[in-house]
Amino acid sequence: MKLAQHIDVRTIAEKYNLQLLGNSEQIAYGINEIHKVVPGDITFVDAEKYYKKSINSDASIILINKETEFPEHKTLLICNDPFDVYNRIVCENRPQIQLNERISSTAVIHKTASIHPSAVISHHAVVGASTFIDANVVIGEYSVIGNHVNIQSGAIIGSDAFYYKKTKNGFVKWRSGGRTILQDDVEVGAGTTINKGVSGDTIIGQGTKIDCQVHIGHGVVVGKHCLFAAQVGIGGKTVIGDHVTLYGQVGLAQNLVIGNHVTVLAASGVSKNIEDGKIYFGAPADEMNVKYRELASLRQLPNLLKEFNKK
Repeated sequence: MKLAQHIDVRTIAEKYNLQLLGNSEQIAYGINEIHKVVPGDITFVDAEKYYKKSINSDASIILINKETEFPEHKTLLICNDPFDVYNRIVCENRPQIQLNERISSTAVIHKTASIHPSAVISHHAVVGASTFIDANVVIGEYSVIGNHVNIQSGAIIGSDAFYYKKTKNGFVKWRSGGRTILQDDVEVGAGTTINKGVSGDTIIGQGTKIDCQVHIGHGVVVGKHCLFAAQVGIGGKTVIGDHVTLYGQVGLAQNLVIGNHVTVLAASGVSKNIEDGKIYFGAPADEMNVKYRELASLRQLPNLLKEFNKK
């Protein structure tokens, strides 16, 4: 997530009463989770086993809960609760604003787009040329909808990420500061929900076609010209290549990498990465030929047991 205004680290340290170590001339341009950071970003870490990963990442500024070794060109901001400070910075730079009109005055909609009178388009959303948005569609804040996109009735684009931090007092919700981006020529079926990212973007690649009742989690990146059938569910932060076909009721776990030209057959549950060009089936899913041989072997098991018991 890019900050609305760039902030120098001394201002951040003073505002949140933080101890500043290292480069005091640093400027923050964005704030992101560790797997999304780029130079100029703020990130946070509150578990010692992740200190090294966070400090050696591309992040320039690290909110952390105790002093540790770090490169001199980076900045550490010491605080008791790094997550709380991180979340407060996100909330202050992207505050949650209630929508009191059907189409926000801050939304940018191309004059050739067709918007149904019952559709809702939230703050700072962008809708491209010749895009069709049907009845009761909701386009969330900061969403970017490309050209020639077709979104059918009841779809929700840019709902909050399902993302919480577990604490001793229960689950604390993260403010979803990311966006949802639908590139050109995407189609989205009725009743489908696509979450925005926590800090980065959820992206649906050019030409991808999504059926009805599909759910795509936060921060998912989908390649070009994919085809997802009804009731597909994709866990957060999974990355899917180009020309991937997911048949009905396929489930993909979070944080997976699915290669190009992959096909997953209906009702399969995928819990591991898939290489380019593979066809997977089953739950847990495996290569189709392997899974079919396993099923064929299982069908022989009753007869084998009978023969064994005769001996």
